[in-house]
Amino acid sequence: MRSSYGLRGGFALMKTPNYRQQAARRRLMAICAILGLALASGLIGSLTAPKAEMTAKVTTGPFSYFPHQ
Repeated sequence: MRSSYGLRGGFALMKTPNYRQQAARRRLMAICAILGLALASGLIGSLTAPKAEMTAKVTTGPFSYFPHQ
């Protein structure tokens, strides 16, 4: 009589990821964390930036730190 363990079609055991796969996963997680932080800081910066009406009154040129001659 055949054993039931020899049947194909059940759940296969998963291998643990090798060193290269683990390094790629860590690299991807680091890149996603950096991009997420950049997006979050950009969103916070856009929400806390002064409104365009207030900045339109102040006119400064590219040489605003130098005295006008």
